[in-house]
Amino acid sequence: MRLLFFGTYDAGAHPRVAVLRDGLRARGATVRECNAPLGLSTAARVSMLRRPWTLPLLAWRLLVCWSALAVRSQRWRQDGSWPDAVVVGYLGHFDVLLARRLFPHVPVVLDHLVGASDTATDRGVSGGLRQRLLRRLDAAALCSADVVVVDTDEHRDALPAAHRGRALVVPVGAPESWYAGRGAPHTDDGPLRVVFFGLFTPLQGAPVIGAALAALAGDEHPIEVTMIGAGQDLDETRSLAAGNHRVHWLDWVDATDLPRMVGAHDVCLGIFGTGPKALRVVPNKVFQGAAAGCAVVTSDTAPQRRVLGDAAVLVPAGDPAALAEALRSLATDRSRLAAAKSAAAALADSSFTPAAVTAPLHERLLAVVPRRT
Repeated sequence: MRLLFFGTYDAGAHPRVAVLRDGLRARGATVRECNAPLGLSTAARVSMLRRPWTLPLLAWRLLVCWSALAVRSQRWRQDGSWPDAVVVGYLGHFDVLLARRLFPHVPVVLDHLVGASDTATDRGVSGGLRQRLLRRLDAAALCSADVVVVDTDEHRDALPAAHRGRALVVPVGAPESWYAGRGAPHTDDGPLRVVFFGLFTPLQGAPVIGAALAALAGDEHPIEVTMIGAGQDLDETRSLAAGNHRVHWLDWVDATDLPRMVGAHDVCLGIFGTGPKALRVVPNKVFQGAAAGCAVVTSDTAPQRRVLGDAAVLVPAGDPAALAEALRSLATDRSRLAAAKSAAAALADSSFTPAAVTAPLHERLLAVVPRRT
């Protein structure tokens, strides 16, 4: 089976694309790429929505990238070596429209990990003309795809009814680099080392972490915390945790260094938000933290409970006291910490690898790809 990964995605910044690509390749597919990265993060795109006068820049960059994609795709469209299917990578709401036009007779897969409207709402852009346009963009993207890939049952159920029949659940998974970043087991009795990384948005529930860290400030058993990232809730989170001097703040860490840094910690924090989107997702950091060998502490939501089971420490969403108590328990009971780390790593090894999470997508592609004679 010949697959073409197509679009303006950035696999370095958004590892989901690499998981799908590497997983399908591991399952025997021949994978090629037609990629022209747009060079704009999700935060930058949302920022443009808040400043509509900057949207022409987005349109210009998209046009430049699309021109490159159209030229590069000619080799497959003109020499007869058409791909059996085209996979449009993460944040491909626009790209899938081009893919459908360039490859009209080839099955198109859209990795619809996030909706444009849903993401904008989480970043504080709600109501009015912008949301109506984003909902239309989501609808057009979904209509252009033969297979719509989502990450949880809840995301599939949130799709418009007309598209659910083409939806397929493929968990986020963890790139192989996160397994390579797994550190040696810690045997010392020093401070519990806790890490959080990501964007400080309502989905993450970072202020909940800040309040929990404040509650841990005077504990007898020290807990060292590294908070990595930036975003709209950063100032509030830092203010809440200001009394805890064992918290270290980093703006960001290069993607190539992040797996090793996370693997040097005992605990990886997930998400703790209470909004609708937070209740539908299992975030990247949960899969990645488990692959890196950390114990995972995250919110007790239906999708996370279903994916993680007993391999994570689950606390009520939005509850800083429960989060503080969970960390305190791991700091004082090292046998429980060791068991939590072992369970998370074992689950990651069996279920979160690229080859494991792409099994349903590979099976679906075998069903929809026309057989070659």
